[in-house]
Amino acid sequence: MLPGAPFPVGRPRRLRTTPALRRLVAETRLHPAELVLPVFVREGAEAPVPISAMPGVVQHTLDSLVEEARRCVDAGVGGIMLFGVPSAKDGRGSGADDPEGILNVALRRVVEAVGDDLVVMSDLCLDEFTDHGHCGVLADDGSVDNDATLERYASMALAQAATGTPVLGLSGMMDGQVGHVRAALDAAGHTDTAILAYAAKYTSGLYGPFREAVQSSLVGDRATYQQDPANGREALRELEADIAEGADLVMVKPAGPHLDVVAAAAAVSPVPVAAYQISGEYSQIVAAAERGWIDRDRVVDESLLGIRRAGASIVLSYFALEAAARL
Repeated sequence: MLPGAPFPVGRPRRLRTTPALRRLVAETRLHPAELVLPVFVREGAEAPVPISAMPGVVQHTLDSLVEEARRCVDAGVGGIMLFGVPSAKDGRGSGADDPEGILNVALRRVVEAVGDDLVVMSDLCLDEFTDHGHCGVLADDGSVDNDATLERYASMALAQAATGTPVLGLSGMMDGQVGHVRAALDAAGHTDTAILAYAAKYTSGLYGPFREAVQSSLVGDRATYQQDPANGREALRELEADIAEGADLVMVKPAGPHLDVVAAAAAVSPVPVAAYQISGEYSQIVAAAERGWIDRDRVVDESLLGIRRAGASIVLSYFALEAAARL
């Protein structure tokens, strides 16, 4: 080839002719260890309770939750994230930092059962525990009081760290939440407890099934503190702030509609980037597959591959267990 001549393109189709060739040259691969299964545990439940908007997903009892965690270990899944569904709520979300509250009891049970073999993660937010459904404490005018909420998050973090949970998922999108929680954890001696910061949690129409799953009391939306779907550069500023405050991992949520943000975050982040394939993404795939419009297995795997290809090193998905079985 003469100097300066175009590089020859060749015939890319030659490398697509057989399954073995396609597998050999695949640029992106899924591995169960990169997947995290989100799960719900319901206070007082005597049997798993199906979630109608998320076929195949349930609100667990404490016992069935531990069984699910053991299934994750057997499948090689990397982690499990717990969400609590309390029987009583109030304006402060008192159950969130109660050592005998459903989430903290569940975290202890799962850590004791599988903590050496599975990364146990907690949801650190008040929305499941407040009677108004917001992610923080409300001021007199009905707005979310950022600084009062930080105090509740710090208390919640100490309660969760005391269960032995190694990774706390700060999902409330309050300004300064990572730094405030990090300081509280360090002061209490929990220096090894890691923070997964929801750096870009977008206000989304895809959270509907999740709100059924946690029996949310929310009226209205969370647009005053969650990320505006119109903004991408702002998400990177949020990410930079969370890392500067001490985040050990960062999250983009939802994953599918915001793969550009996942890619941009992965390009600049010095810490691992996670992405959450949320309830509405799950339910869309399941509903279309139930109607015979799509091949469930193919679309699940393609959706997870797309999130990984965008740059996420960790993927939270309700499909984690079933996808792991095929890998």
